[in-house]
Amino acid sequence: MKIIITGASGLVGSALVPHLREKGHNVFPVVRTTDPVNEDQIRWDPDKGFIDYKDLTAIDCVINLSGENIAEGRWTEEKKAHILHSRVNSTGFLSQVIASLDPKPKMLINASAVGYYGSQGNSVLTEESPKGKGFLSDVCSEWEAATEHARRAGIRTCLLRFGMVLSSEGGALEGMIAPFKMGMGGKIGSGEQYYSWIDIDDLVKAVEFAMDNNQLEGPINVVSPYPVTNYEFTKALGSRLNRPTFIPLPAFLARLAFGQMADELFLASQRVEPAKLIKAGFKFEYPKLKESLDNHIK
Repeated sequence: MKIIITGASGLVGSALVPHLREKGHNVFPVVRTTDPVNEDQIRWDPDKGFIDYKDLTAIDCVINLSGENIAEGRWTEEKKAHILHSRVNSTGFLSQVIASLDPKPKMLINASAVGYYGSQGNSVLTEESPKGKGFLSDVCSEWEAATEHARRAGIRTCLLRFGMVLSSEGGALEGMIAPFKMGMGGKIGSGEQYYSWIDIDDLVKAVEFAMDNNQLEGPINVVSPYPVTNYEFTKALGSRLNRPTFIPLPAFLARLAFGQMADELFLASQRVEPAKLIKAGFKFEYPKLKESLDNHIK
């Protein structure tokens, strides 16, 4: 396949691009730059409504991973505006562009997140569950809606709602390892909130699975079938690192340190089930948390 991909330099893209190339696909990263680009890169600037159309021929699949890191820096009003704009504007522009192509791509694989569901306690959440409340829920909803031009043009559109991505190359796990190694690990708040997570290797396989399975479209939860509570996650990570986990972070201190981000990232409870992937026959390589931690922490 000829595949174009935005956000190729991010955590997910950095794992996905070499995997797809190894499988024999022709992958062309879409990059935001005014510098000379490699022959396999496509230049764009969605804020200015620009993309190099000469490279948009005979595309089979578009993968859109663009978006500002939500866990980097406190959520000021300016930061939240950037988070929303970086997803909705670029996705809307890309969706309109590919909808106008002739021939059109066969599919659009668009990133989203389980933040769509907000915090819903112990309720088991599937792709049929309603949208939640909060900033991240609103962002995910608008992000997904921005693909509508592509869907209406007849392009099969998959909205991959990623859970917390576990990888040794960055993301949440990398940020946790240092304080845990220093013996500063502990549950956050009550520790009863559910975390829905996915091993980066399974995530990459799930993207490829969605590309190859013509029956899959719309929202797809890309999470392990075994979510864990924050307490369970804390104990598992401490055990893997052979470090104690007895220093809790009370909810009020988390809110004091991180503001709104604490409520929506650390204290929110999302017990998400990958119902569509399971029904379609997807096989997880690292379904259990211990297996994933062993995969990434040597």
